[in-house]
Amino acid sequence: MSGFCGIFQEHGLVNEQLITKMRDKMRHRGPARGKNFICAQLGLGFRALKTAQTPGEQVDSQPLCNEDKSLWLVCNGKIYNHTSLRRVLAAQGHRFSTHDDSEVILHLYEEKGTACLKDLRGMFAFVLWDQNKQLLFGARDRFGQKPFYYLENAGQLSFASEIKALAELPFFPGEVDEGALVDYLTFQYVPDPRTMFRSVYRLPPAHYFLKTPGQPLKINRYWQINFKPEQRPFAYFLEGIRDKLKETVVLHLAGVAPRGAFLSSGVDSSIIAALAREKGPLATFCVGYQEENYSELQDAAETAVFLETDHHELIITPGEFFASLPQLAWQFDEPVADPAAISLFFAARLARQQVASVLSGEGADEVFAGYGIYREPFALAPLRRLPRILQKPLRLLEKILPAGLPGKNYLARARRPLEERFLGNAFIFSAAEKRGITAIADNPSPFRLTDPLYRQAAHWDEVTRMQYIDLMTWLPGDILAKADKMTMANSLELSSPFLDHQLFEFAATLPLKYKIKGKTTKAALREAFIDLLPAAAVNRPKRGFPVPTREWIKRRDFQKLFRDLLSGNGGRWFQKDSVNKILQNHLTGRADVSRKLWTILVFLLWHEAFKLRS
Repeated sequence: MSGFCGIFQEHGLVNEQLITKMRDKMRHRGPARGKNFICAQLGLGFRALKTAQTPGEQVDSQPLCNEDKSLWLVCNGKIYNHTSLRRVLAAQGHRFSTHDDSEVILHLYEEKGTACLKDLRGMFAFVLWDQNKQLLFGARDRFGQKPFYYLENAGQLSFASEIKALAELPFFPGEVDEGALVDYLTFQYVPDPRTMFRSVYRLPPAHYFLKTPGQPLKINRYWQINFKPEQRPFAYFLEGIRDKLKETVVLHLAGVAPRGAFLSSGVDSSIIAALAREKGPLATFCVGYQEENYSELQDAAETAVFLETDHHELIITPGEFFASLPQLAWQFDEPVADPAAISLFFAARLARQQVASVLSGEGADEVFAGYGIYREPFALAPLRRLPRILQKPLRLLEKILPAGLPGKNYLARARRPLEERFLGNAFIFSAAEKRGITAIADNPSPFRLTDPLYRQAAHWDEVTRMQYIDLMTWLPGDILAKADKMTMANSLELSSPFLDHQLFEFAATLPLKYKIKGKTTKAALREAFIDLLPAAAVNRPKRGFPVPTREWIKRRDFQKLFRDLLSGNGGRWFQKDSVNKILQNHLTGRADVSRKLWTILVFLLWHEAFKLRS
């Protein structure tokens, strides 16, 4: 695990001091060592993170090169099948000079060119320089577990694991992208490929780029999410899920010592911890709050006792929570308004005191259909099946019912097709609300971003289409963004066995009846590991690091922070009277608008953290 940066320019020599400044801006990603490679028009910087207490382990091997030094590589992440790939490549005559798992990329590229990506099983973002072809080749893993940002400027391509490294560039724009802000207010994150910074982009998951002097940047997809449900016995799927998840957990644990895992109250982290515990001693970590309704500590502790792990827990106080916000806004690089990110930061800080690497349960809900919203097609089915003659009076009833009355939203959602009601797991501000709180004239429909995805998924059932939307948007934009940034802020490696692409490709063959059973989500996954966990952990509904923001927003320290930021430079993006009215509605109890307020606050914190003038 690490961080990299680089500059590829068509004219003149790369400034190594600038590469070093960019590299060391990400020291938290790799506190063990920093190193550069400079070759006329190309400069690469790398920060290394040591993740195992292994005598003689190399932590400064990157940038890596092949035998004749015609290829150079920087890679952030892990290649989980590197041992088997190394064996095959060695038999073909390739010589390895380090124990770095990323070195297999160099030799695979020698054999297969860009098609090497198909053989890689892992989480990664990398850049490879082919000196002979004068070709720069970069790629990002299939689900977007590792970040990749880039910026083009007058014959120069700059790239990095974090935007704060790019911010060291003399031509860094440092301006808000208005269109990205409009989308952020809907999604609580900025969807790919944009970022909140104008002209700074993300390389999308499952994509690679090619760049040669004098030619434009070419970006291509190398892998596609695809669901192929099969009609097989339930037992077949249970056995397959058990075998493949056990295999990928073993791969994720290889070379890691001591071993750790996040453990919440839910089934996903419990399964991962149970499988890891089978392979030896395991430290587990959980955080919570004094407010009982927002704490998973007791449930997690009970599972830890059952699994016999070395369990550690922390109660986060309001003072610690609010004091951390400015730092975390900077660590995030761009706004991601998921309060659970704060819990994850503290969990990572707790874990880093004991281990350098943790397993976690990210991706299980998207891969195995675990979100409660995925039950909605079944809940709406009775109304949607009614004859058209009976649906007309229901539409009239919907119009008559006062806003906020139970049943009104149900009637509204039942009459709208999925493509017009589901944008993913977050929908913060409606189009009308955005017009009321910002001065931005251009306010395009957020559904323009999901419409192409729905067309790609048109032949699947509604639940699977919802999974597809979340896998393509919510997972990389929110879940994996906070997983990477909050753990790397603490120099902690996080890996997610549920996002092994071979496991996904098996899970993608599950028919709908084995995903959702009545009120039970992730039915096949729960059943597959029912013998490894206490019954409560198997059946407990998803909570996902709940945070008491609804209550804490009413605190005076929050109100002061919010109003101070709103009166600063970041506040110019908002209609202050409208925003203050939203805050007042929450404080008086007229409405719970905590997610809306949190979304605005996170943007303001980010704006202040990067000292933006506009």
